[in-house]
Amino acid sequence: MKKMTTVAILLLGLLVTILIQANPSQNNSGAQNNTGIAFHQGSWAEALQRAKKEGKPIFLDISASWCGPCKLLKARTFPNADVGEFYNTNFINVAVDGEKGEGIELAQKYRIKGYPSLIFLDSKGNLIAQTAGYRNPKQLIEIGEQILNK
Repeated sequence: MKKMTTVAILLLGLLVTILIQANPSQNNSGAQNNTGIAFHQGSWAEALQRAKKEGKPIFLDISASWCGPCKLLKARTFPNADVGEFYNTNFINVAVDGEKGEGIELAQKYRIKGYPSLIFLDSKGNLIAQTAGYRNPKQLIEIGEQILNK
């Protein structure tokens, strides 16, 4: 039974990878990749400082390079113009690989159980909410709205 589950997961990952490679720039709005979420370029400490300075919560995406749903988020959801406008206005956006650099520590700190993990934090790094898995643009905006309305 475990072998069948493992094979099924591997096949699903392969299918997702093939779909992404077949059309990597497609997203739900037809927007170009430069109109989506602008992720913070710098350290985690700098992201926390920026969040405090701007008075914004943090959206933290923890992914892995081999993760099919992570690749879908990066190819179809994060580049979406509506997602970018909403998240860039309301959050400090940070993306890390949970298996490299600071991402390892953050994955342990927030006890992620799978990739992609979508984590929402206050400007001090305290957990507001956490979810995992692929979300299309509409779903990701809805999650962000719920966070802001808490």
